[in-house]
Amino acid sequence: MSEETKGLRQSIAKRVQWLRWYRYKLSGYDIHPTCEIERGLNLDRYFPQGIHVGAHTILTSRVTILSHKLIPRKSLGRYDGEKVHTYIGEWCVIGIGAVIMGGVRIGDECVIGSGAVVTKDVPSGTIVAGNPAKVVREGIAMEGIHL
Repeated sequence: MSEETKGLRQSIAKRVQWLRWYRYKLSGYDIHPTCEIERGLNLDRYFPQGIHVGAHTILTSRVTILSHKLIPRKSLGRYDGEKVHTYIGEWCVIGIGAVIMGGVRIGDECVIGSGAVVTKDVPSGTIVAGNPAKVVREGIAMEGIHL
C-alpha cells in the first residue's frame, strides 16, 4: 500500500470516528471525543445522559452499555426502569460483544473480555472476563503493556 493511499485511509477513518462521536454526542451520551468507537455499538436509549465514557477508551463492535435497571412492580403488574449512571474510565478496552449493566463503574486502564457481562464495579488496572464477569488479573500496566 502506498503512503498516499495509507494517508487517505487514515483521513477517512478519522472523519468516520468523528461522525460516530458527534452522532452520540447529539443524542445526549457523555463520550469523550478521543474514544475509538466501532460500528454496531448498542447504547441504552432510555437514559442517554447516564452513559459516561472516559478519554482514549476503545468501544468495539456489538458492545452494549445500559443506563437503567428494571425493577419488578408486582402491584402494577409490570417492570419499571430506574435511571442509573454507568461509568467507563480512561484508556479502557471493551471487547467485542461485552455487556455493561446499568449502574456499573469501570475504572481506568481496564480490559473487558469479549462477551463478558459486567454486573459489578471493576477497579482500575483490572482484566475481567466471563458471564458474569470475574477478575482475571489485577494490577495491569497499560503504558508498559504488562498484560
